[in-house]
Amino acid sequence: CPIHIGDNCMLAPGVHIYTATHPLDANERNSGVELGKPVTIGNNVWIGGRAVINPGVTLGDNVVVASGAVV
Repeated sequence: CPIHIGDNCMLAPGVHIYTATHPLDANERNSGVELGKPVTIGNNVWIGGRAVINPGVTLGDNVVVASGAVV
């Protein structure tokens, strides 16, 4: 799945960006189904150290994500 990072973004050390996810239903999950959801990060975004960006998240322009945040 695509990850799009806009212009003039700053990502501090230890930032994790994930696109892989799985179904919430246990039977589907146990069958090994895995899904992908894109991540989009706008322009002029600052993501602090050790922040986690989860599948399917879109961050607009000029967003600041605090260190250690889970989005």
